[in-house]
Amino acid sequence: MEIPSVDTRWRGLYRIGGAAALVAAILFRRNFGAEIALLRMTGILHLGYTTQPGTIVEWFALLGSHRLIGLIMLNLFDLINYGLVGLIFLALCAALRRGRESVVTIAAALGFAGIVTYFASNQAFTMLSLSRHYATATTDAQRSLLLSSGQAVLAVSHGNAYEGEGLSISFLLVTVAGLMISAAMLRSRVFAPGTAVIGILANASGLAYYPALVAVPGVVALPISISSVFLLIWYIQIGLRLLRLGRMTG
Repeated sequence: MEIPSVDTRWRGLYRIGGAAALVAAILFRRNFGAEIALLRMTGILHLGYTTQPGTIVEWFALLGSHRLIGLIMLNLFDLINYGLVGLIFLALCAALRRGRESVVTIAAALGFAGIVTYFASNQAFTMLSLSRHYATATTDAQRSLLLSSGQAVLAVSHGNAYEGEGLSISFLLVTVAGLMISAAMLRSRVFAPGTAVIGILANASGLAYYPALVAVPGVVALPISISSVFLLIWYIQIGLRLLRLGRMTG
């Protein structure tokens, strides 16, 4: 696909955004906790719990025995990914802003609001710290206090089910922003139509989480798991294209 005229002043940002997209796809993609949960539910992965821990004691036990799995289920990779998504959004807004400045500006505002909300809401390391204190607690009073603290933390950040208020809001804002950017791609010659379509599928399937939560809560993790597959493909497509834009000459 021939590269159309874009602002070459942002070549460095295109390269950073492209690298961030590829790293997000390969190592730290959003919804990776949902992928782990799906692999464990289908029996492909046999490690730790077959379902998400249902009590604070089970969470503390998981973090004590399989720390990385526990942190992944508490969206550790999502925490890193949201930082990468910020770089991706910056590069995409620079690449798409000609003729669509209002749309990409609104999308960027929503996206960064979601990212800030997520960073304020993710409590993975707080839960890890509480689990360590719980393991070394010597009295019932100490353990009871730590269990109460853990329950309060999960009310803010509830693992890969996106049930915490902060998680739900951040996921909604970032996904709506991604959908808007995908729609802008569809009307632009900077990205291939297929990239725009994959982006629309990725973000639209992610938004299906909310009606599923109301109508069929038993399959509420399915839209996020489906979204994660499309996001992986979308990130790779975006990354390769942005890196190519970054190699342009003036």
